[in-house]
Amino acid sequence: HFGSSALVGAARPFFLNGVAGMVRRSSAASVCSAVAAGCVASHLVAGSSSSVLGQGWVTGPAAGRPSLAERRMPTSTPSVADAAALGAPVVEPPRARGSAVPVSVAVSSVAAFAAATLVGSRRRRAGVSARSARLHLQASMCKESDPPDSVRRKFEAICANAQDRICAAIEEVDGKGKFDREAYTRGEKPGGGVARVLTNGNVFEKAGVNLSVVYSEMPQEALKAATERGVDRVGVKLEPGQKVPFFACGLSSVMHPKNPMCPTMHFNYRYFETDFGLWWFGGGTDITPSYLNEDDMKHFHGTYKDVCDKYDPTWYPKFKKWADSYFFIPHRGETRGLGGIFFDDFNTESQERHLEFSTECLDAVTKAYVPILEKHKDDEFTEQQKDWQQMRRGRYVEFNLVYDRGTTFGLKMLSSGVGRLESILMSLPQTARWQYNHTPEMGTKEEEIMACFKTPREWV
Repeated sequence: HFGSSALVGAARPFFLNGVAGMVRRSSAASVCSAVAAGCVASHLVAGSSSSVLGQGWVTGPAAGRPSLAERRMPTSTPSVADAAALGAPVVEPPRARGSAVPVSVAVSSVAAFAAATLVGSRRRRAGVSARSARLHLQASMCKESDPPDSVRRKFEAICANAQDRICAAIEEVDGKGKFDREAYTRGEKPGGGVARVLTNGNVFEKAGVNLSVVYSEMPQEALKAATERGVDRVGVKLEPGQKVPFFACGLSSVMHPKNPMCPTMHFNYRYFETDFGLWWFGGGTDITPSYLNEDDMKHFHGTYKDVCDKYDPTWYPKFKKWADSYFFIPHRGETRGLGGIFFDDFNTESQERHLEFSTECLDAVTKAYVPILEKHKDDEFTEQQKDWQQMRRGRYVEFNLVYDRGTTFGLKMLSSGVGRLESILMSLPQTARWQYNHTPEMGTKEEEIMACFKTPREWV
């Protein structure tokens, strides 16, 4: 991998993950030689003597500092290498409980460690395999011609990091379910994606977190779905039938819990570029409860207000109003849920500042959502309350299939060979309900939240 210019900017974390795989499969001699060569290549590629080996392989109480996986992403925008490396899982060599593993960036020491790992006891080898199974070798899906410091690569790395971190947090909450991981390509076309889906867990009926990188040409009708400004966004006059060459990268998620007291949560953060030199960011995070808990809504909205206020105090009220407007179901005269933030065609700041904001919004997903799950995942509920949840999921399906911009854009791109139906429809729940002419009874909890769907409220 180190010979590819596409991987130069992110070679160090990929080296760690690759060694983890070789430890499981290869002989001691091949691992030692590969580790030695990799150390030299990593040093040359990084252009610095402080390689990842010297930063993150110390673990245990005697190490005196957190492991690489425990460090939080900084608020400043990382480089391609750092964005991926800060969230990369750390390969932990087998050790006795409570002990620390000494670190050396010398090739001979690392090679000796690899050999020692392979000749360890069966129990130790099992431990290595279990940990290594959680590591994934994921090369950049961007074109080799995209510079290592391009916004394309930076945003992809930010999304890949967030995908791993959010999936790990949701798995911990669920306690049973695990996210499948399906990496896919687009045939001979550049780009690709990583689909992560959890089903039939303790807490979640279905949860998905999908990363996608797309290079293609957009029909004008697809551009109308991709951005609120439609064809005016291109900046040039298009001839009838003319397509728009573009790049897009995004991370999207929908999580449907089993318990009707736990709300559904959705987020999507994306970056678009056209070959005409235009770029913009879009996205947001929103929540869809079946029953109203005002403290939960204050926490959720307050978390994203805090993020927005760090950049501009006008952003949260603007993006909150935008979410209420965007997630509206015209044929029902009600909103899909209780909102959050939403923005599109966003390029008023520098690209670096937009990257920082997207990073913090993704970082806030688990802060805003996980405490609500922990609070309600074991709440008791009745069959009637479950039926109401299923009816609200029916509204979710209606919005997503008829009005959601991402869904309609994806479906319009299927004919071009870059759309992927399973990823496009991942947001749909496994079960939903449509009950003829149903109206909540006066004075019930169902009527209480229905009033919020009809008339959006301010929560913070």
